[in-house]
Amino acid sequence: MTMFRIGEAADLLGVSSDTIRRWVDAGRLTAGRDEHGHRVIDGVDLAAFARAQAADPDAGTEFSSARNRLRGIVVDVRKDTVMAQVDIQAGPFRVVSLMSREAVDELDLRVGSVAVAVIKSTTVVVERAAPAPNRGRSGG
Repeated sequence: MTMFRIGEAADLLGVSSDTIRRWVDAGRLTAGRDEHGHRVIDGVDLAAFARAQAADPDAGTEFSSARNRLRGIVVDVRKDTVMAQVDIQAGPFRVVSLMSREAVDELDLRVGSVAVAVIKSTTVVVERAAPAPNRGRSGG
């Protein structure tokens, strides 16, 4: 059974450790204690919570078959005469999109704009991540 300390759960969900603690204290997320008395969250419970949090990521969106939606802020736009590159920072993730200059202009994408990167792919590579190194963070 995989157990995550408060800081690890926060990193995985892209929130602060204090947010995780508030969710636990409010009963929204279940946590136990490890042999050292630190709060830990069962991986299955954390996955279910993450799925529930992501159930409706963008309520203003019409129906779409794409399930991978990353809302973020445009941090860079590079345009030439035909093509453009748009960089979006979505939490800890940098998403780079190559598109026509016309599309960038029609969407009025510029640094500081809020954008949603919608990813539809037939190939998704999944890697198993090594455990995060203990950075001396308090587990709560």
